[in-house]
Amino acid sequence: MLGSFSGTTVPALLNSTSNQLYLHFYSDISVSAAGFHLEYKTVGLSSCPEPAVPSNGVKTGERYLVNDVVSFQCEPGYALQGHAHISCMPGTVRRWNYPPPLCIAQCGGTVEEMEGVILSPGFPGNYPSNMDCSWKIALPVGFGAHIQFLNFSTEPNHDYIEIRNGPYETSRMMGRFSGNELPSSLLSTSHETTVYFHSDHSQNRPGFKLEYQAYELQECPDPEPFANGIVRGAGYNVGQSVTFECLPGYQLTGHPVLTCQHGTNRNWDHPLPKCEVPCGGNITSSNGTVYSPGFPSPYSSSQDCVWLITVPIGHGVHLNLSLLQTEPSGDFITIWDGPQQTAPRLGVFTRSMAKKTVHSSSNQVLLKFHRDAATGGIFAIAFSDHCRYFNQKSGKLDFIPSSTWGQLCETLHRSLPHLRPQFLHL
Repeated sequence: MLGSFSGTTVPALLNSTSNQLYLHFYSDISVSAAGFHLEYKTVGLSSCPEPAVPSNGVKTGERYLVNDVVSFQCEPGYALQGHAHISCMPGTVRRWNYPPPLCIAQCGGTVEEMEGVILSPGFPGNYPSNMDCSWKIALPVGFGAHIQFLNFSTEPNHDYIEIRNGPYETSRMMGRFSGNELPSSLLSTSHETTVYFHSDHSQNRPGFKLEYQAYELQECPDPEPFANGIVRGAGYNVGQSVTFECLPGYQLTGHPVLTCQHGTNRNWDHPLPKCEVPCGGNITSSNGTVYSPGFPSPYSSSQDCVWLITVPIGHGVHLNLSLLQTEPSGDFITIWDGPQQTAPRLGVFTRSMAKKTVHSSSNQVLLKFHRDAATGGIFAIAFSDHCRYFNQKSGKLDFIPSSTWGQLCETLHRSLPHLRPQFLHL
């Protein structure tokens, strides 16, 4: 059917593609009108000339008679310049309503398909001089681009291509390539990737052809919960890093910073670290807690553990054995008022002892845990930096928390340079 018409609008010019034309008029029993008047003339059914197929393109449609439509499509990486559909026009001379289009490799643009091709301008011919082209690969959030070069030839050191892991000029550069060596494949970790090409005024080469394909940016395994520690980081996607920190009294074993790696199976670049209680060590913080090895689980090691706590000169150390659940028969903790076991001893502590608090007169305290019993236990010794001063009213050496009276402590220490460290059991 060429058309069905009613009303008062004059139909457009019609052309048949056959040597016969059937016309049917119908009216009902109601309103009458003036009807219609049409004219026809015979025209030859010669075809339009076969349209040219653009380089790097394809044509769809094999009939070129009046009103026939031919469509064009470009190969991946090329943009169609002109009309994608052209129609054979009627008239004494057969012609298409538009000239056949061209398929060209453009200088820059935005591509949003999940896979595609990017070409240097003029490819496979030589690129022009003085070009600055920028393409943006824009994928859905959660996907990155796998980029693979199929052809590459530029003027060495002068004409180059840059790939950036993001949409900005300041985004991290994944690679800059020049010369005739085919670059290796790349994996972006952002859903937006920038491809930039520059050519100078001199030698021109065929340039490049690259393919990209979207891949899912799956996350690495969640490192939390992280026992006895804290995880800091913005996310677990490819290329992102997380930092691990231990709670006071624990020591980190392993790498403190892990980065999520590329690959089909997402995983961190190192095994997850652990926060464990060391068996001994040097402590220089102003306050904290010394835990039994393996805390909060019962200790199992039979070796002796030695800790040395050091605070600023002129200060003392307050120790509170707040949790002491050792085996009474052979497990005990010895504390010395100094850095060596030859210093005055502040006490030997076991589970059965009532006294659980001591102060040192020295700025260093040595703790030693010894285990003999077959079964384990746990302990926690809280310590804090205290200022020591001579109380004239009591005639004794007194202590105040440095965290509360830090400035006063320094003042007292400077005003009493003659004060000598004294040993005191409380």
